[in-house]
Amino acid sequence: MNKADLVKSVSSKAGLSMKDATKAVNAFIDSVRIALSKKDAVRLVGFGSFETRRRNARKGVVPGTKKPINIPARTVPFFRPGARLKKAVR
Repeated sequence: MNKADLVKSVSSKAGLSMKDATKAVNAFIDSVRIALSKKDAVRLVGFGSFETRRRNARKGVVPGTKKPINIPARTVPFFRPGARLKKAVR
């Protein structure tokens, strides 16, 4: 499912126009993005949690040349699925 499919699904399930469903999906994505950029977690009970995690600096290797490189520390987004989502996927 891509974003367009998600918009169609939201539109049909919520009884919204495609325009309103697009606004709703975009608002959700923007809200999650803004929260994560502030290092806040977004917890949706039964669905899962969006949060950030810190990755430490480490050494890596360029696959083509086998040359060692240093990979800097950084913060990355992380999603942890909730119990109901895990159960539905099994």
